[in-house]
Amino acid sequence: MMDKKEKFEEIIEDIKSVKIQGATNVAKAAIAAYLIQSDRESVKKILGTRPTEPLMYHAIEYLFKSKDPKRAAKKFLSYVSHSEKKIAMSAQKIIKNNMNIYSHCHSSTVIDILKYAKNKKKKNFVVYTTEVEPLLQGRKTAKELAEHGINVIVFPDLAAEQAMKKCDLFLFGADAFTKKGVANKIGTSNLCEIAKKHNIPRYSCGISLKFTKSKLKLEQRKPGELWHEHIKRVTEQNPAFDFVKGDLVSGIISEFGVLSFKQFTKRAKENLQKFG
Repeated sequence: MMDKKEKFEEIIEDIKSVKIQGATNVAKAAIAAYLIQSDRESVKKILGTRPTEPLMYHAIEYLFKSKDPKRAAKKFLSYVSHSEKKIAMSAQKIIKNNMNIYSHCHSSTVIDILKYAKNKKKKNFVVYTTEVEPLLQGRKTAKELAEHGINVIVFPDLAAEQAMKKCDLFLFGADAFTKKGVANKIGTSNLCEIAKKHNIPRYSCGISLKFTKSKLKLEQRKPGELWHEHIKRVTEQNPAFDFVKGDLVSGIISEFGVLSFKQFTKRAKENLQKFG
């Protein structure tokens, strides 16, 4: 049985290696790590795991300022849990029977929305996605949805427009919201452009505590994820995220319901004060 220090290091490595995926899951894991070790060096280590995750930053900042971190963690996680349920319920306003719904990467929020829709007897929708290289997170989404009885069609990444043209709705997650737009898995911006071209509504789904007023750093992942073989004169670039301008999304689905981007950012700024 591993000791606390070993457990802390295991969580850190799982976040850095993307074994733990999705902004919400990353934040939950970071809270667990903080409750094991909360000295300044450990906090720095936690925050250094993933730079494009405001939800994790807000969680750790909230715990760090609290006199009772365990109680603060419980309150923060309770808010996240209740918000996830509200988001899943709100999204049902725009999901209809017999829809083809495009999803990108592996968003726990979008997956929860689709599972909730399935449970509400909207039986006939089909989810379209691509593999999402280099970590094949689209395949992970497909497996999870299929296990819940949802039909999924997976395309190679370069066939994204062919897949999108067949869809009625594009739902994607969010790693970060800013006053100018949404940061999400690389490819999201291009997919939004494609969806707009074909008059397909585009909704980013996520909790308001992913909003940040700070300058956002878009994470670059290790080149080795892209190509394990080392070849002389060949270098790899592996951007993990891109940025979608606010006017390119049809709306944001959060714990506040389905709002325009401007309406959402106003509410998100106000809500941050509760956990500031």
